[in-house]
Amino acid sequence: MAFELPDLPYSYDALEPHFDARTMEIHHSKHHAGYTAKLNAAVLGSALENQDIEELLSNLDMSNTALRNNGGGYFNHNLFWEILSPEATEMSAELSAAINASFGSLDDFKVAFSNAAATRFGSGWAWLCVHHGGKLEICSTANQDNPLMPEIGCEGQPILGLDVWEHAYYLNYQNRRPDYISAFFNVVNWKKVSEYYAQGS
Repeated sequence: MAFELPDLPYSYDALEPHFDARTMEIHHSKHHAGYTAKLNAAVLGSALENQDIEELLSNLDMSNTALRNNGGGYFNHNLFWEILSPEATEMSAELSAAINASFGSLDDFKVAFSNAAATRFGSGWAWLCVHHGGKLEICSTANQDNPLMPEIGCEGQPILGLDVWEHAYYLNYQNRRPDYISAFFNVVNWKKVSEYYAQGS
């Protein structure tokens, strides 16, 4: 069972002016496609070939850099595209209550999440994760690591992720990562994040 590059649920220019079309095209058709192809090459002919991506990452041998980097890149981008939307969406009452309980308010959550994204040195991701019982946690990981992987120090099921690799924003924002992070909140698909929250809690 080969892993497949998913189609985006919107056009490359749908998130403008926040995320520009050229960056979206390169990010999806080159970077994500590259992770997908290299992941398939890494599992070809092995027992891992028939595992789904979450199972594969949850039981990952962290010394296997091909699987770690490309499996992480594959999963992370799959989630990233899903939690973006050109349309304004509303979060569920359950997710709203969990954010308030964990962070104080939506604004306080945005500050904490933005800080995690802005202070991730070099390349990586910022995450919002849900634990069983509904508690939320913010963390960040390096490179293409994610909270599903063992020994990351960031646990729970990721329900929101922000790519802070420079390839995600440099054409439009250059070195202004905080501006990119701020723009991200204009295109979050809170309906989809709410669905992931319900599944993970």
